[in-house]
Amino acid sequence: MKQRGVTVWLTGLSGAGKTTITQALEKKILDAGYPLEVLDGDIVRTNLTKGLGFSKEDRDENIRRIGFVCRLLTRHGVIVLVSAISPYRDIREEVRGKIGDFVEVFVNAPLAVCEDRDVKGLYKRARAGEIKSFTGIDDPYEAPLNPEVECRTDLETLEESVNKVWQKLEEMGYLAKPVAV
Repeated sequence: MKQRGVTVWLTGLSGAGKTTITQALEKKILDAGYPLEVLDGDIVRTNLTKGLGFSKEDRDENIRRIGFVCRLLTRHGVIVLVSAISPYRDIREEVRGKIGDFVEVFVNAPLAVCEDRDVKGLYKRARAGEIKSFTGIDDPYEAPLNPEVECRTDLETLEESVNKVWQKLEEMGYLAKPVAV
């Protein structure tokens, strides 16, 4: 059986809902029997990219490393869900070009909503000057110009967001039934 691999890259501000959507998608994809791996930005930073800081160069290197793993998995027929802020458009486009089978999902919520959802208190600490170069506060977030999917988590339910991504994956042929080779 040959499954077509794809990297589904969820990008957005901290607190926008990337991890929440990823977890719901993970369950739905696994329940449907597809091969899947999840790369969460926070977990990757403690393992694969430990030691990298938050300068633009280090953030770009973080995304390149995640992208490298995604490319390997994708070419071997795995669906890869990436949940990472990945604030810079140019590096997301670079990774897209290297992977090929790539679906960008813009998890979009206004900054004020993200700050209200901030369970870790990161925005509060950034506003107090305790965290420097925090995306959305004193470091930019460059929204995708043409994402395959945009999830407005301030306006739609989790189920609606997950279904939008699922439908796009079906439309693009990534969730078709595996074919014999």
